[in-house]
Amino acid sequence: MKLRYILYASLTGLLLSGPIQAQEQPSRGRQADELFQSMDYARAAALYEKLVDIKRPRTSDLERLAYSYLYLNRYDEAESWYARALQAPKASKETYLNYARALQQQGKYAKAKEQYQLYASKFGSDKGIDRAIKGIDSAIVWSNNPSGHTVKNEEKINTVYADFGYSPSSVHKGLFTTEPNRVLGSKSGMTGHSYLRMYSVESTPDGTLNVPLHLFGNFNDAKYHVGPVSIDAENDIYYVTRTYPGMSDVQRFQAHGRRWAKQNLELLIYTKEGNDWRAESFPYNDAKRYSLGHASLSADGNTLYFASDMPGGLGGVDIWYSEKQKDGSWGKPKNVGPEVNTEGDEMFPSVYDSTIYFASNGHVGMGGLDLYKSKIQQHTFSRSINLGYPLNSAGDDFCFVVADSNPSYYRGYLSSNRKGGQGSDDVYSFSFRKPEIKVLLEVVVRNKANESLIEAGTVALMDKNRKIISSGLTDVKGGIQFKLQPDTEYVILGQKHGLLPDSLSLSAFQASKDTTIRITLDLKPEFTKGDRFVLEDIHYDLDKYFIRKDAAVILDRLVKTMKEHPSLKIELSSHTDSRASSRYNEVLSQNRAQAAVDYIVSQGISRNRLVAKGYGETRLVNRCADGVSCTEQEHQANRRTEVEILAF
Repeated sequence: MKLRYILYASLTGLLLSGPIQAQEQPSRGRQADELFQSMDYARAAALYEKLVDIKRPRTSDLERLAYSYLYLNRYDEAESWYARALQAPKASKETYLNYARALQQQGKYAKAKEQYQLYASKFGSDKGIDRAIKGIDSAIVWSNNPSGHTVKNEEKINTVYADFGYSPSSVHKGLFTTEPNRVLGSKSGMTGHSYLRMYSVESTPDGTLNVPLHLFGNFNDAKYHVGPVSIDAENDIYYVTRTYPGMSDVQRFQAHGRRWAKQNLELLIYTKEGNDWRAESFPYNDAKRYSLGHASLSADGNTLYFASDMPGGLGGVDIWYSEKQKDGSWGKPKNVGPEVNTEGDEMFPSVYDSTIYFASNGHVGMGGLDLYKSKIQQHTFSRSINLGYPLNSAGDDFCFVVADSNPSYYRGYLSSNRKGGQGSDDVYSFSFRKPEIKVLLEVVVRNKANESLIEAGTVALMDKNRKIISSGLTDVKGGIQFKLQPDTEYVILGQKHGLLPDSLSLSAFQASKDTTIRITLDLKPEFTKGDRFVLEDIHYDLDKYFIRKDAAVILDRLVKTMKEHPSLKIELSSHTDSRASSRYNEVLSQNRAQAAVDYIVSQGISRNRLVAKGYGETRLVNRCADGVSCTEQEHQANRRTEVEILAF
């Protein structure tokens, strides 16, 4: 929804250019096309759904239906209809591109990259395509290396409709923008929902937002959309974005004897006077020519940042600023420049502690609008930096504001239509505590048979219970990185189709400085007679041999492998360390091996495919024989469960 709020925001509805006879009712196809041309996408989609429900629908109907859903941020439906449109005759160039965008907006990066590359091969590449592909590659890296922020959906204020743009106004209070759930009253043709209004909301000390209340005031008494809003430090001046209620003659267009007008945005300044609010127009509004809105006031109240597609920008929507003059008026707008603005769209600025935060689709990003920041020094702006994952997602992320901070911690709010929300745009809170130490894990995955590096191998970082924390694909050099937390046990699993997986356990550790841990995983070709490998993390209670729940999880993976390979026969062996007597260790290991085999048989594997063997302390892997002083970690290496391939 975000782009339309700055580009044109809403429609006036139908304006008849002349008398229309009652019998001149347009056909369903013509009605759908008229609604689509007037950007009434919600109603257009409903009609196109009926039009394409035939054996050979028009390609244009499929494409317009898909585009309507893409514009409404219903990406799964857009993906489905674009996929069908591409199978139709003479699919347009835009359909190939929009299909890739619909995939990217859902985080389906591999498939989206294929579609962008297909588009480039058919129609040629350009800066936008190159940026999208680079964004996909970057998104995978960012997802594998989260920024450390905690992001939480503010469920008490979010609905299935659009809720966004929370702006703190005072201690534990603020305003945000929402689509009221109205049965009656005016609705936007683009969304089929009520026009946006501002609501007030209180927060708890930890920043959680409570149930919102409708905000009464003349700033909410508007014909079309209202919001978002920026609030001054004293909480008595509101800088409100709204849809211009008049006519934008230069944006009118005609079709089939009817005409429509796209509406721009304007910025109104409301000053509190007693119990009322006095409204004045920002002096650089010119809604008949361009949009202007999404204001953010600096902490000292002397600089107003905003988004506009006014002439003189770098392309699309840019971020501008205006400085307060000695007489209290606002100075001529200045463009913040190419370190922030691009040929795409930059919008929703906010300023905190000499940093400007904003949303853009013109920089390299994860998909849709991404969040960025740039340092400000005397109206000079540094190179913009993507805020990374999880502040950004595959969807649209925008309206980033910092509410509170100290040297080691800060928190605030953002808006997003990412997956997993309540629906449409939602308000999220975020928090970040500065980590004291950075620990990186660098994993290299190789083919053990020839030591060649494995590209696009899957590596999973798991906790000690084998719950996946993060995963990703190796690069062309067989490498991948993960961020680790001190005092935490991990298991790293590497996999590639056609090869046996390899895993490694990392014990909990403490780091006194930034640390990089490097490990290598060797994947062996699937099953060769005589191959032997260790089943990691098969643990038994002291002097016991029953199968624990955590061991069953590991054995279940072996069960799955044996079901996938019916000819596979194995010896499952158990080994002990050298402590206790040889006879005791032999019996204990045999019982443990037999318990593991019995468990596998209970899961549906034939017993004649399994051999249980307890070797006790006869196959030590290190020097820790009887009478040798060893560490507990060295003894642990000998206490293991192995699988040997007998036949395949």
